Amino acid sequence: MSNIEHPISNGEKRDRVYDLEQRLIAFAVRVLEVAEALPKGRAGSHVAGQLVRCGTSPAPNYAEAQSAESRADFLHKMKVCLMALRDTRVWMRLIQAKQLIKSPERLDSLLVECEELIRIFATSIATAQGKRSSASPAPGPQEGPLH
Repeated sequence: MSNIEHPISNGEKRDRVYDLEQRLIAFAVRVLEVAEALPKGRAGSHVAGQLVRCGTSPAPNYAEAQSAESRADFLHKMKVCLMALRDTRVWMRLIQAKQLIKSPERLDSLLVECEELIRIFATSIATAQGKRSSASPAPGPQEGPLH
């Protein structure tokens, strides 16, 4: 996750080390800017509150995942990040659909970043789950669903 290509200002791409936590913090800052641009009425305030909660939570939850006490704890925290990113995507799409900000297409690049982060977390979770399932024995036939 630390070597990710990012566009340079002149449009060319160059490999550079990029800390995912810093990327999530930058994402949160951009989300806060969107929230601050929303109208102050009932709908705008509601959406802003939701957007602030879900759009800023991936960074600290990812930081917590880095010091997880177990693989299960790590997976849980990574899934919380993924859920928050998906929620953020929905709220931003709602902002665009309702045109709650001037020039809703301004959210396009933030939505692209959100999609990239979702893919990173989904892949990380799948990888960690694959390692977990290969490390633990399959349940035996005597183990059925709990009632």
